[in-house]
Amino acid sequence: MEGEGFRVTGLDHVQLAMPAGQEEEARKFYAGLLGLTEVPKPPNLAKRGGAWFAGGDLRLHLGVETGFQPARKAHPALLVQGLEALIARLREAGVEVILDEPLAGYDRVYVQDPFGNRIELMEPRPA
Repeated sequence: MEGEGFRVTGLDHVQLAMPAGQEEEARKFYAGLLGLTEVPKPPNLAKRGGAWFAGGDLRLHLGVETGFQPARKAHPALLVQGLEALIARLREAGVEVILDEPLAGYDRVYVQDPFGNRIELMEPRPA
């Protein structure tokens, strides 16, 4: 449904919160384990801390939040190829992988980033 004279056309990025000073932990998880590429933040935003990552059509931003509390229910669902290989890599690194109820057409699991934010990893099943 379109609004009167406008329409929402897509999603630019997802932002998650993180505690201050933990950018290296973010890099180890999002770039090192998930294989995303770190994207330089614009200079005017870099001074705030945090880190930005991208992969395929995904853009994921981590921003520093005072009084940080992890998102334990609200979460991004990242589409992946090779979910079983990623699960093995995460478990080898000591990340707990949580199986969840099936979702039609997908294999999926949940993990927590180093800050306790919930992340869903989903792989479409072959038709």
